[in-house]
Amino acid sequence: MNAERADPRFELEGRRVWVAGHRGMVGGALLARLADERCEILTVDRGDLDLRRQAAVEDWIGAARPHAVFVAAATVGGILANDSRPAEFLYDNLVIETNIIEAARRVGVAKLVLLGSTCIYPRLAAQPMREESLLTGPLEPTNQWYAVAKIAGIKLCDAYRRQYGCDFVSAQPTNVYGPNDNFDLASAHVLAALLRRIHEARLSGAAEVPIWGTGRPRREFLHVADLADALVYLMHNYSAEGPINIGTGHEISIGDLARLIAETVGYEGEFHYQTDKPDGTPRKLSDVSRMRALGWTARIGLDDGLRQTYRWFLDHQAADGDP
Repeated sequence: MNAERADPRFELEGRRVWVAGHRGMVGGALLARLADERCEILTVDRGDLDLRRQAAVEDWIGAARPHAVFVAAATVGGILANDSRPAEFLYDNLVIETNIIEAARRVGVAKLVLLGSTCIYPRLAAQPMREESLLTGPLEPTNQWYAVAKIAGIKLCDAYRRQYGCDFVSAQPTNVYGPNDNFDLASAHVLAALLRRIHEARLSGAAEVPIWGTGRPRREFLHVADLADALVYLMHNYSAEGPINIGTGHEISIGDLARLIAETVGYEGEFHYQTDKPDGTPRKLSDVSRMRALGWTARIGLDDGLRQTYRWFLDHQAADGDP
């Protein structure tokens, strides 16, 4: 049974909406997007609520009683972070989503959107990756811990739909970038890490920039403002089991991405590909036909998105005193 509702329209105006993870890149973009929805936005800082503690989550949500929830809180990072902190990536993400979903059920939250990632799909999934590819093959080893946790979250939403009738859905965006991204080289995703490395190489006059892997893997990149818009669109218009992909439908090799960033930054040096380092999944392009059928498509191209992101980086790294 696919628990899909004939009329999924869900209005946010006048309702209390909790953005879990509002301090992150996606959460911050959601706050900006929700400002147009005439809803009451609920947030809580990490210092006041540890989402890994079930009783604390149930107490907070029981007092706040949101009508709708966006689960954007997660432990995230690139290949290096996943590889060096597997227990955190598995445990944190499992308990965060479990605690929020169960607490939402207990207080009668009307609608919940769980945020995942297209890294849930098998390493060698047919391209572009369709939602039906889930669990049809082995995962990419470099991010399997995060992927397993997010797959569990999808299935948990599905199970709560079937057993309790909860209107909980799962959205799987491709690689996200934009303002408020994490530019820490020890934990950043590929685009943010490359942007910072290439920026610093320009400042220092370095002749070359080291890049993990061969540069041949192909990736798809989604601006965070587009993602926030898509998540609100799903809250309004989507109600069904299983994941739904959010992306652009366009891909670029890591090598070409590095060259595009160099052009954006103004760096004229070379790239040294560290072929002893892992590439990760060879190709990761999402099939976004379901989102297009719903009536939503991404609007921000990679060229424009990179320029916006670099301007934000320059403003904030200067303010923070970073290199």
